[in-house]
Amino acid sequence: MSNSNLFLKSGFVRAPLQNGVGRYVCQLQRIVLKFCKSHGGSRGLRDFIEQDLVDFASNNPGVVVYLKPRRHRSPVVVAEYLNGDRVWMNMHNKTHSEITKWIEVLRTQQGDIASTRLRKYQYTDYPSVQGPWTPFTFKDPKLNVAELPNEEFGANNRLPMSATEQLRIMFEKQTLDVKPQEE
Repeated sequence: MSNSNLFLKSGFVRAPLQNGVGRYVCQLQRIVLKFCKSHGGSRGLRDFIEQDLVDFASNNPGVVVYLKPRRHRSPVVVAEYLNGDRVWMNMHNKTHSEITKWIEVLRTQQGDIASTRLRKYQYTDYPSVQGPWTPFTFKDPKLNVAELPNEEFGANNRLPMSATEQLRIMFEKQTLDVKPQEE
């Protein structure tokens, strides 16, 4: 493990438990828009506040929106989630459309997943008692001692027999039945 990962919190891949099974619960709890009323770098955030903030608040009634004007400071958006994560984003010199897209990203994600070092790439609350599945889990045990290549194990018996194959087999049976009678 490299030293760059030592200061990241570690965790598993996870989703909010049963979110979306009955009713979807937005994980964004509150969003704070910090901006300057006169600074030019805050222009995009001020445009978002004037044009889209009322629609955003009415479309997301579970999200609390705070406006915090600050003098001579760079614009910042702070998102707080139900799991306690806080995501801080600098919006200096971003346009109105870029800010709209970033706020939509903050609304739809479940927290600060970028700063989590994954211990495993898969995780379950109910691990299997029987062990992990492998491609050989339900194979015939005779395969362990068979001399390969083998006609029995190499045959494709998973697909249904086609009509052409059935006619060919019927024809071969008829020719075998006919030959003993001729002799």
